[in-house]
Amino acid sequence: MIKSRQNWRTTFVAAAMVLAVAPVAGAQAAKNQKAKPKAVAAHFKLDAPDLVSKGRIALTHVFNAMGCAGQNTSPALQWSNPPAGTKSFAVTMYDPDAPTGSGWWHWVMYNIPASATSLADGAGNGRNAPRGSTEGMTDFGTKAYGGPCPPVGDKPHHYHITVFALKVDKLDLPGNATPAYVGFNLNANKLGTARVTGLYGR
Repeated sequence: MIKSRQNWRTTFVAAAMVLAVAPVAGAQAAKNQKAKPKAVAAHFKLDAPDLVSKGRIALTHVFNAMGCAGQNTSPALQWSNPPAGTKSFAVTMYDPDAPTGSGWWHWVMYNIPASATSLADGAGNGRNAPRGSTEGMTDFGTKAYGGPCPPVGDKPHHYHITVFALKVDKLDLPGNATPAYVGFNLNANKLGTARVTGLYGR
């Protein structure tokens, strides 16, 4: 009888020790789990290495008419880390400061293959554009890059160049689609965007 009671006491003490240690072990495991660094997804990024000098758009990319005397060459662009599932890209250049009430579209290009990671300088002027890409209408009334040329005396305008990562491999749009119509379709199909902004005034 005495031996039985001793065994019972030994079993009870062992069980109590296990119950006391378990919360501590659980708390330590939770702490260790929290301490593990989480993987951070890389951001969709756009660079335009020759676009600006001290924040201003270089003369190479400025319009060559309407009182402006640039070379009207579209800038080289490079992008990286597009969202998963990207099937094509598009590029736009837009000036929200133009005195029109609706801004000014300087460049619209879409159906750029998903394999592309860059545009060469002049791609918006018909030179070395990716195979299959489509030039859209701009507010100059042409299907080609048109550089900055703001009114004399204005504060420098902001020129937003945006690359859209799209969930479709092709936008089947009318050849005379307006920039706003193209923009509607870009926003309806985007997975993400990356942007750079340059300033120009005269």
